[in-house]
Formats: sequence, structure tokens, C-alpha cells
Amino acid sequence: MSNEDIRVLTAQLAADPSSLVFLPLGEALRRRGQLEAAEKVAIAGLTRYPDLADAHDLLARILGDGGDLERAFDEWDIALRLDGGHAGAHKGIGFLYYVAGDLPKALSHLESALAADPGAEGVAAAVARVREALASPGTAPSAPLAPSPADTPPAEVSAADVQAAVFDGLEGALDGLLLLDAEGLRLGGGLAAPDGEPVGDAVAAHLAGVFRDAERAARLLSLGSWKSVAAETADANLFLCAPTPESLLLLVRDNSVPIGRLALQAERASDAARRWLEGAA
Repeated sequence: MSNEDIRVLTAQLAADPSSLVFLPLGEALRRRGQLEAAEKVAIAGLTRYPDLADAHDLLARILGDGGDLERAFDEWDIALRLDGGHAGAHKGIGFLYYVAGDLPKALSHLESALAADPGAEGVAAAVARVREALASPGTAPSAPLAPSPADTPPAEVSAADVQAAVFDGLEGALDGLLLLDAEGLRLGGGLAAPDGEPVGDAVAAHLAGVFRDAERAARLLSLGSWKSVAAETADANLFLCAPTPESLLLLVRDNSVPIGRLALQAERASDAARRWLEGAA
């Protein structure tokens, strides 16, 4: 969502504080990483609509992005008490149960999320991974699903604990390749900051907005479907592409790697991601 879109939504909410426009506005701010502003919008909306499950789901996602997973769980729990079939709440709680190691509960919630929203590609892949883990006790699922819950300290599973089956055999499978769905959920791979801090989940959440902006720009300019975006920075070179219409791949390499080589590496990684997604469907 563009800055102009956000300004329009903000103006609409200011003109009518009782408007439900706080939902798309809060989500847009969340996707842009403006979590403090997003939380204020969500809480203000909840003061007017305390029984609206979508509002609790919005606040939960904002809190989850900020690492406050205990409160996020509580908000999703409230959403389910208000609407037992709420797809977003089932999805969020399912992912938290997954990393907590309670796979039966994780599967139950993820299956409920998929039943409520059968087109949710990321959830379908997550269900497949949990079923795989339950079918093979003692083995980890072949892809990460979500941040850990409140009783597990890190806000993101560390790279050492993340399985990299999506990009198995490719350079940077755990640090430098990132696969996410259109909602900003990390499906595979990982990224680390220069200090070693894992940032894959946070980057995935931010990139969901980029995904939509690229689609919108290509449509407005009558360019057809967008294919890829390359960027060169002082510290690294980046390449973005879409393995499927509902997924996004980010490849990050040292700036000594030319963009042309990045494009070739991204093509191989994209093919691997596409095969993995098709197999999980």
C-alpha cells in the first residue's frame, strides 16, 4: 500500500473515528514495519469494537511482529472465543503451538485455518509440514513455520534450528535465501543481520508490502505481471522474484557478486521453491 493510500485511510479514520477503516490502516502500517503506530490504531479500534474478532486478530499480528508473543496468543484466543472459525486466529495460534512443540494442537488449528480459507497457500504448506512431522516422530518438519511462543525466548527460530529443505543444496540456504507467502509468512530459508541476529521473520513481514506494491506498479504502468526486482546497495546486492503468484523469494549476497550472477542464482532458488510449494500443496 502506497503512502498516498495510507494518508487517505488516515484521513477517513480522522473524519469518522467509528469507521472500520482502522482495520486496513492498521494492517498497512504493520506491513510497513510501523508497529507502534499500527498498535495505536488497532487498540483505538478495539475500544469501539471490543467484540470484533478481526480487530483482535489485527492486534495479535502486530504484537507478534514486535515479539510480544504472549499477548499475541491472548488476542488470538479472544478472537476465537468471538468467532470460532476465524482463519487468522487459528493460523496464528497454530504456528505458535508448532514451535512450542505441540504438533497435534498446531495441526488442529492449522487445519481449521485451511478449512476456513482453502486458498491460503502458506497454510496448506504448513499443514503438510506438521503432518510430515507427526508421521515421522523424532524428525523435524522440513520447513520453519513461525516465531516461537512466549515461553521460548527468541522472537524467531535461530538459523541453527531451521530446516532448509526448500533450498537444500543451494548456497545460503539458511542465510541469504528467504521464501515467504503473500501474507508475509516466512516459509523457508533465513536471513541474519551483520551481528548474527536472525531477522528472517521480520524481513518477510516487511516484504509482503513490497510484493503488493510491485504488483500495483506493474498494473498501473500496464507492464503485465512483474518478474523480478534487483537492487545494489553499499553492503549487499539483492534480488527479488516470485516463484509462484502467491510467493516471493529474496536472495541476498555480498556486493561483490554481480547482479547477473545473482539473477542466475535466484532462478535456481526459485525453481527449487516452486517445486517445494507444489509438493506441499
